[in-house]
Amino acid sequence: IEVPSPTLSAGKVAERLTEILTADQFSVERPVADWPESPAVAVRLDSGKEGRVLQFDGHLDTVHLPFVPPRLEDGQLYGSGASDMKGGIAAFVEALRVLRDTDVLKCGGVLLTAHDHHEAPWGDRRQLLALLREGYVGDAVLLPEYLADVLPIAGRGLAVFSVDINRSGDPVHEMLRPEGLPDVLGAGADLVMRLKQLSRALSNICDEYSGCESTFVGRFECGEIFNQAPVACRVEGTRRWVRPGVGDDARREFDAIVDDLARVHDVRVKVSDWNEAGDAFRIDSDDPFVVAFQRAHETVAGIQLPFGTKPFVDDGNTFTGIAGIPAITHGPNAVGAHTREERVPVAELVRMATVYALTAINYCEG
Repeated sequence: IEVPSPTLSAGKVAERLTEILTADQFSVERPVADWPESPAVAVRLDSGKEGRVLQFDGHLDTVHLPFVPPRLEDGQLYGSGASDMKGGIAAFVEALRVLRDTDVLKCGGVLLTAHDHHEAPWGDRRQLLALLREGYVGDAVLLPEYLADVLPIAGRGLAVFSVDINRSGDPVHEMLRPEGLPDVLGAGADLVMRLKQLSRALSNICDEYSGCESTFVGRFECGEIFNQAPVACRVEGTRRWVRPGVGDDARREFDAIVDDLARVHDVRVKVSDWNEAGDAFRIDSDDPFVVAFQRAHETVAGIQLPFGTKPFVDDGNTFTGIAGIPAITHGPNAVGAHTREERVPVAELVRMATVYALTAINYCEG
């Protein structure tokens, strides 16, 4: 945690993780994976006997907020990335070390991967996608995002969008506007209302676990002062879907709205960013990986987790959508992700390391 690693700048923390793993006498690979600024980290634990391979995968980058150094206080670990997800990666490393030192993994193996380029809109998944292309993938994958109370067997797809609206000419005082001057602020407001209308229609497309499809606008930038007709406007938000494989359709639908907006308001409208963070997914509740995980969780906590959804998009969506392998997101009961108040109980990290190790034993030998 003491090594700052905002998205696109995780090189030094990858080096620190490499030092930790090397000191523990693991053989560490550093695949460039389409991001020379921060080569990824990979370690393999092979039992020497045929069996399934469970992948532990986590991202080393953090959101672009002011850095908070680590501290340990009253059993809580604080600092940037404590809950999202350097704490979870620490639990992965501990599970891997224990599996090796106890020699309890009798067949199959474990692959640990850690990388940059996760947090959108700064990252675009390129390093994970490259790792998958290069064969750094197991038969199933665990991800330590901060979700501890359900087993997510379904989740939404997500695209983060930015739309820029512009007109020709210069900014002008409201009382000096020429007749017919295009109104970029009005066009932006119209776009917001059209997306709200779309969201109401999408609310009828739902999944038993992951809820309903939606659009959302969270940012609107326009103008410099109160009485000046601006030349540019930006609208930013999200499009979420519950049907696997409809990301391209969602983009075409969005483009149609944007094209009509430009025609009606006589302005230039451009989708300057459409960052698809992951596709919707669904995992079979009877999948051997789900069964292995539930056995491990019951051994540690005394209960199996209820099936549910993943409220956010993480790299598990990429594993299911691109690699076609089951991905389970389960991490520590931590708080403060994407804020300056991240913290995680150390006891939770111990619990997670135990669940991860037992899941590997159950799955690889199953």
